[in-house]
Amino acid sequence: MFISQATPRPAVKMSQLSAEDELELQSLLKQLLRSINDRISGAPSTECAEEILLHLEETDKNFHNYEFVKYLRQYVESSLGTVVEEETKSLTRGDGQHAIGSGHDTLIHAVTRRTRDSAEYQQMMQTLKNSMIMIVESLINKFEEDQMRKEDMHREKQRSQSNSQYTDNCSDSDSSFNQSYAFIRQEQLQVLAEKLDSSRPKEVRWEALQALCCAPPSDVLSCESWSSLRRKLCAALTEPDPDLSDNVLQFFAKSFSSSPMNVTREIYTSLAKSVESSFLSYKLSFPSGSATIDINRPEIIRLLKQIRLMNDFQKEVTTFWIRHPEKYMEEVIESTFSLLSFHHEHGSSSPGTEKALEPIHLLTLMDIKATWFKKWMHGYYSRTVVLRLLERKYKSLVVAALQQCIHYSESCEHFTSETTDLQSVEQQSSVSVQRSVYSGKELEYAFFVHSVCVLGKLLIYTNGRKLFPIKVRKRKEPVSLTDLVVILIYIMYQHPKPPHSDASHTDSLSPSTLVIEVLWMLCERTECAAECLYQAAVIETLLAPIIALLNGQQAKLKSPAATLTLIADVLARIANTDRGLALFLHEKNLLVAYSERTSAALVIVQFTLRLLDKELSSLSESDVSHTLCGAFIFVCRQIYNTCEGLQVLRPYGLHKAIAAAWKKTSSLSERVPTPVPGATGGASTQELQDMLIWEETLLDSLLNFASTPKGLLLLQQTGAINECVSYMFSRFTKKLQVSRCEKFGYGVMVTQVAATAPGVVALHCSGFVRALVIELWSTLECGSEDVRVVRPKPTPMDPIDRSCHKSFLSLVNLLSSSQSVWELLGRQPLANKSEYTLREMPTSIPDLIDRLIAVNSDAKIHSLFHYEQSHTFGLRLLSVLCCNLDSFLLLESQYNISSMLLQSQRENTTEPDTSEGEFIIDGLSVERNHVLARVSVVGGPSERRLPPRALQEGEDPYPWPMFSSYPLPHCYTLDPPKILQNSQDSEISAFLASSKDTKSEESWMVICRRLYCKVMISKPSILSGKVLADLLEKVVAHLSSTAAECFFSSAQYKEEKSVKSAVLSSVEQLGINTCLRYGSLLKLLKDDAVHDLTLLMKHLKILLSSQRVKTSSELITQQDGYPGHDWLASTIFLIMSGDMDRSLHLLLSLSSLLTSAFIWPAGIHASVHVPVAMAESGIPPVYWCTAHYVEMLLKAEVPLVHSAFRMSGFTPSQMCLHWLTQCFWNYLDWTEICHYVSTCVVMGPDYQVYMCVAIFKHLQPDILQRTQSQELQVFLKEEPIQGFKVSNYLEFMEGLEQRYRDVVLTDMKTVRNPVE
Repeated sequence: MFISQATPRPAVKMSQLSAEDELELQSLLKQLLRSINDRISGAPSTECAEEILLHLEETDKNFHNYEFVKYLRQYVESSLGTVVEEETKSLTRGDGQHAIGSGHDTLIHAVTRRTRDSAEYQQMMQTLKNSMIMIVESLINKFEEDQMRKEDMHREKQRSQSNSQYTDNCSDSDSSFNQSYAFIRQEQLQVLAEKLDSSRPKEVRWEALQALCCAPPSDVLSCESWSSLRRKLCAALTEPDPDLSDNVLQFFAKSFSSSPMNVTREIYTSLAKSVESSFLSYKLSFPSGSATIDINRPEIIRLLKQIRLMNDFQKEVTTFWIRHPEKYMEEVIESTFSLLSFHHEHGSSSPGTEKALEPIHLLTLMDIKATWFKKWMHGYYSRTVVLRLLERKYKSLVVAALQQCIHYSESCEHFTSETTDLQSVEQQSSVSVQRSVYSGKELEYAFFVHSVCVLGKLLIYTNGRKLFPIKVRKRKEPVSLTDLVVILIYIMYQHPKPPHSDASHTDSLSPSTLVIEVLWMLCERTECAAECLYQAAVIETLLAPIIALLNGQQAKLKSPAATLTLIADVLARIANTDRGLALFLHEKNLLVAYSERTSAALVIVQFTLRLLDKELSSLSESDVSHTLCGAFIFVCRQIYNTCEGLQVLRPYGLHKAIAAAWKKTSSLSERVPTPVPGATGGASTQELQDMLIWEETLLDSLLNFASTPKGLLLLQQTGAINECVSYMFSRFTKKLQVSRCEKFGYGVMVTQVAATAPGVVALHCSGFVRALVIELWSTLECGSEDVRVVRPKPTPMDPIDRSCHKSFLSLVNLLSSSQSVWELLGRQPLANKSEYTLREMPTSIPDLIDRLIAVNSDAKIHSLFHYEQSHTFGLRLLSVLCCNLDSFLLLESQYNISSMLLQSQRENTTEPDTSEGEFIIDGLSVERNHVLARVSVVGGPSERRLPPRALQEGEDPYPWPMFSSYPLPHCYTLDPPKILQNSQDSEISAFLASSKDTKSEESWMVICRRLYCKVMISKPSILSGKVLADLLEKVVAHLSSTAAECFFSSAQYKEEKSVKSAVLSSVEQLGINTCLRYGSLLKLLKDDAVHDLTLLMKHLKILLSSQRVKTSSELITQQDGYPGHDWLASTIFLIMSGDMDRSLHLLLSLSSLLTSAFIWPAGIHASVHVPVAMAESGIPPVYWCTAHYVEMLLKAEVPLVHSAFRMSGFTPSQMCLHWLTQCFWNYLDWTEICHYVSTCVVMGPDYQVYMCVAIFKHLQPDILQRTQSQELQVFLKEEPIQGFKVSNYLEFMEGLEQRYRDVVLTDMKTVRNPVE
């Protein structure tokens, strides 16, 4: 039971204890009970006290240090030591095996059992029991003697100190044990209740209160005479004598902490009524003028103690009142409200009467920020009751709070010349030093702080806002929610600048901090913001100082820089929400000058530009700080990092202004001298630090232009993209958020940047690609070095282990665009070393392909710790890469991927040396078979069948035939639907055959579009074959011959004799082969079509080469013509059934139309038809224009899909660029590809945008599901677009045209001369 470590004591006889021993033991027991007095005194009942004692060893870390325990341990050792030794020897005799482990435990149990059965143990326990009974009886007998003696001593002390100052000591430390264990009977309580009668002498009542405080509250509160006892206690509470009232408060405090709710609410309501009656009887006056109030006055300090106890209970009761009936809670809340509103209802309001001090004033001194009210409003259970009572009975409380805010606002205006007066009030109300004297202004300010906190909490709840509008004194119209917010904003404007000293205290209770906290709360809640902030009056009030400064007027602000920074903070939070942004962009209700009205966004961007240029004459140079400028740039950033916001701000050239400021700051920071040790360079060091912070702010602001496709183009044109991406990488490695307003990290921005050639080059130069590859390799091959190996790592069950999944998706995002693949892999050979060391890590994408994908030698296999897992990862990545046809053509032309995979399949047979062996079916061979089928067959969802990656149950787990040479098995191709080559009986055929209407050239296209829509909706199959070819020829010829539609200069191309000798690149040759395979599958081409298609490609190569700008760009994609195959030309070739002349003529005519800039990426690539800066940027119009508007329309039309992309870290623009660049090959069936081309040509280039939106709408259920499983990127890349028909969504696209054509088509036309 006890370990023998006690201090040696004299041996104790086993049979009995001597009288000296009993006295010593009694002293030690009393000492023990005093030591644990706090534990026992808090026990609500005798049973609980017994439980505490029984489990003291488990709960008290000092248990073995108590002298009483040490004595018992020594006694047990001396009584049973010999018995234990003998039993141990007898049990271990003959074998010494009980040294450690379970044998040791068995020995201990055996010795313990035998010892407890021994006669010595029984005799020891009997002796202890007899002795302890005598000791406890002796203690109990002495209890009443001690109590009587103590009472006599206190009575004598009271008589001698009747005129002395009151002290807070209510108990004697020597009697704490006796007080704690003074259990009381019902008869005694009844006697005490009689003694507490107000007619009894003070000494008698005081003695009764002392006895009551010593008794357990549970006994007192459960007695039959509690009701009368409570009344008498409340009467004693109002006594002027502090001895009585403080003892009552002590009892109430003890009861609050240990009593059930049904009792504590009675005590609380009694306490509230007592305070109410005290205020009524004292009639305390509120200090006015220079008068003050001293809280050490007896009546004030008594009230403060009572209110303090009530406030403590208010803050604690929320933790347990939900466990009790609502009526108990309602009584507590109502009694509180009754107390706080009593004087409002019954106080004198006639003019000239002295203002009274009210309970709310003292409560605010205790709890200035209304913590009690915030806690009551936090839970729905209590909030419902609070709001119901405020609405029905106690609205005067809200009125008083509102009136106080209005009063403070008016006082700010009146005291404009007395800044120091108000400032001192705020400072003194904020200091933490304990004070005893308060002026009237300080009490008013404390009440104002409390009122703002209460009103702010009311505003964030629907039923709290329903209390408004509120009628207040001296105002004709009721105060609405908008009025209140405007009043608070004016308070923020008028408050003096907080002093720099002791800012931690001053600023927390300053008016600006209080108001800004309320505004922040409103911004965070959609409904609150809609009702309170997104109102014309509020926006006008926030922007009034800005408009004044823009107009060269003085803003009515006490401290312009500080207040404008706060305004910018609120504006940024509003702009960060969809509804707030729409309000800023589209509501043109701000009066600027000369009755000119404009939107908030334009006011903000103009003000920001003026701040950057330091052109605000109304602001002093000291006020135009980098902090203020950065705050307003941040507001603009919330606008321009969205597609719709950038459209509005782009004409103002904000990106140029920020870039200019960054370049200037960057050059200045380089000129600041480096601090020399020993020199007094404190100022220059601080100056350099400030400049570096400002430089980072500007870089961060520029970087956020990359949030949208068009913004990325603007960023590229500033020349700062490399520095911005390097800055992003530095933050990305630290796992920092984009900003305080962003919910996600840099994933979306990295993906957006990686979609373009200059963006991916910047990522590579910053070290991002290297870090990504190393992180992947560490996870895939090395594992976590800092994790201690306790057990072997489990074998991964998924093809890509969850630990590598994030790296896999990051690589997919990085390499999604063919342009990024060309920049990172172009002209980069694989290492193909004869030997790889185990410590050799890949650091680039070519290295990764060499080690994980092109695993074609024993050296590579042996260099991998997890060969199957790592190679599977590589094959999965290859599969995603090959979904982009241009990326596949590069991989195939440089690395012969197909041949490598076929060779691996040949080697993976039962007899690799012969061609007769069977394929070994394993995870890698199944993956290779899938990739080979994917790259070998071209077709939409109804035109090809890809083998699954998973095995099936049953006798034949993998029924799909594997192959190691071409041609591949027929089961991977499907019979395409028959294409109608001749449909001369259709209405559109008849229209095309008829002559043009000579009266009006425009009407022909109007009729054609109407017929096209009619046929597409009713019989879309007609628009194929010859009809489609004729339609495209006629429409393109008509448009190209119309001056209004001829957007680019007509191509002046004369067929050169040298065309046949032109050399096509290996990529172009592979693209031709791919096209021919697809044409053969569709049965559209003849056997000799290869010659015609090759000739067409040569013609186009010569044509487009002559129309490209000569560039000095270092981008690979800008140096050797178009990076990839011309998929539109191949599509036209197939539409024309292999007719080279018709195809060339159509493409030549098409090149003069605006549509060609978007559906023909190869034609517009580095073209002379666009500005040189645009042509050299390496960013195609299909990305910065089409994809930009797809993202904008998705947010408005299909918001769930837009949100899904944001959450996944992928972007819709990446997929649009992928689909449109390869003309939807492998994603749509041939008929739908034809309809895509014809729709864009006939209906207009903006239909390219609408079609992408329609596809995302069609895929919405799949996108939402795949986002949850974190496989959105892979799904969109690898899976065809099942079930999509252009004809089914044409009406939807027409609706988009009606709503968005003015914006989309207008911006598309700027491709020739875009606003930079």
